[in-house]
Amino acid sequence: MQYLILFVTGLAAGLLSGMFGVGGGVIIVPALVFFFGMTQQTASATSLIALLLPVGLLGVYEYYRSGNISVEHVWFGLTVALGLFAGAFFGALIAIELSSDLLRRMFAVFLVLVAIRLWY
Repeated sequence: MQYLILFVTGLAAGLLSGMFGVGGGVIIVPALVFFFGMTQQTASATSLIALLLPVGLLGVYEYYRSGNISVEHVWFGLTVALGLFAGAFFGALIAIELSSDLLRRMFAVFLVLVAIRLWY
């Protein structure tokens, strides 16, 4: 079940990344903290694993070297990456069909919802 949640997290991050250009810090890290009880550092490191090839190789290495991630976290990150792969494709398809004004407003609402959730 936890791998399904991880995949859905990646899917959501991919969709939002494809639509708005966001994903790791806005979706993946909070999801890992809220749903899996990870520390902020471990969640950040696991998110970097998911984004490893495009942006995180050196960051993941440093977190691993300092003992903040384990092999299990590597598998978590790779599972999220599978969802990112599919989600980014579908998010881009959706975004292409929307007007720029609607997409901008949707992103603003999304950011407000995330801010409210983080505040409380």
